[in-house]
Amino acid sequence: MAMQEEVDRQSRAVDRPPTQELESDRFIRHGTPIFRQANLALFFAGVATFGLLYCTQPLMPEFSRDYGVSAATAALSLSLTTGVLAFAMLFAGGVSDAWGRKSVMTASLLSSAVLVLATALVPDWHMLLILRALLGLTLSGLPAVAMTYLSEEMHPESIGLGMGLYISGNAIGGMGGRLVAGVLADFVGWRWGVATVGLIGLASGLLFWRALPPSRHHVRHPLHLGALMGRFALAFRDAGLPWLFAEGFLLLGAFVTVYNYIGYRLLAPPYNLGQAVVGAIFSVYLIGTFSSAWMGHLAGRLGRRKVLWTAFVLMLLGVGLTVMRPLPLVVLGIVAVTFGFFGGHSIASSWVGRRAGAAKAQASSMYLFSYYMGSSLAGASGGLFYATHGWNGVVSFVTVLLLAGLLIAWRLYRLQPLPGPPSPGTEPPIPQ
Repeated sequence: MAMQEEVDRQSRAVDRPPTQELESDRFIRHGTPIFRQANLALFFAGVATFGLLYCTQPLMPEFSRDYGVSAATAALSLSLTTGVLAFAMLFAGGVSDAWGRKSVMTASLLSSAVLVLATALVPDWHMLLILRALLGLTLSGLPAVAMTYLSEEMHPESIGLGMGLYISGNAIGGMGGRLVAGVLADFVGWRWGVATVGLIGLASGLLFWRALPPSRHHVRHPLHLGALMGRFALAFRDAGLPWLFAEGFLLLGAFVTVYNYIGYRLLAPPYNLGQAVVGAIFSVYLIGTFSSAWMGHLAGRLGRRKVLWTAFVLMLLGVGLTVMRPLPLVVLGIVAVTFGFFGGHSIASSWVGRRAGAAKAQASSMYLFSYYMGSSLAGASGGLFYATHGWNGVVSFVTVLLLAGLLIAWRLYRLQPLPGPPSPGTEPPIPQ
């Protein structure tokens, strides 16, 4: 009852003139009931989004076998989705500016779940790719808008934890989608696995619609192309945002490349693992639920510039371990790559929201455009390295991406920080 009264009180504050609001009422802070409700809703949104997106990743060897396509061609089932998703998200923020954050995110989740259910029914490879491309379009309404919602509604001291908790939902969804689809593929076929993920996505979308508190700081703007392009240009005037966009490209590009092709390595000699076992190994994705929240909160206390570089170092160490022959070392390498990736993404994405100012929606869209283009371009390119040089070729390619990310993290370390929030006499500066 107390939780509901607090939620109702903060929701009613939408209609209260700003001059009548207490400073502590203006933003959602961690430790409050409305913080828990908002993050529960966004957690399930992350579960749905990334389960729907990545459920085909462990099935790529199945696609190669059923449709007679190469590893690089099978990877299109993910790369095509993320490529369309990247471009569509450039406009998703502008659409949410006009139509509202919650309505766009809800429509995105529900329509995406329906498309994944349809994917489980199609018999033709090309039709499967068409539906996966459409999925990229419909999914675009959630990730960029969720980042914007958090940036607008969370207090600066709470946004790191809030973003980390949202990304932990992404980790649960990515792990769950891979695990459910991979394990069911071994016992009842990949179509049942995909259909099950679609049903989970539909249930998560309905829960999100009921639970997410309404926006309190969003002011609707008509969808005007000239003004939209002006806000994109504003994001590129900042000294740090373009570098953070590049970090998103490199983080997901390296991560997805490892996950796209590690299944081929583990199904082949000397391991000869089954599809269910490989799907179970992908459950290490769950480590991201901890690393995203923990590293995001740590960066909020110590400063993002002081923590981001450690994510790239950890991923480099993990990629190196996957070259080893013993299976426990390979799995440990996957764990390290996963831990570093989710921690790095949590830090970079919350940093974008902190620096974006009035162009939060567009900065979030540009970050995620770069992020998913990394998945699309690097994920597909990794297949060429796998075809010509095997797993060692994939590792060499990913190492180059991560070294570039580490150099940029050093550049960001030297970036001039923004000032803290308003009323410096009452609140300390927020570390970056």
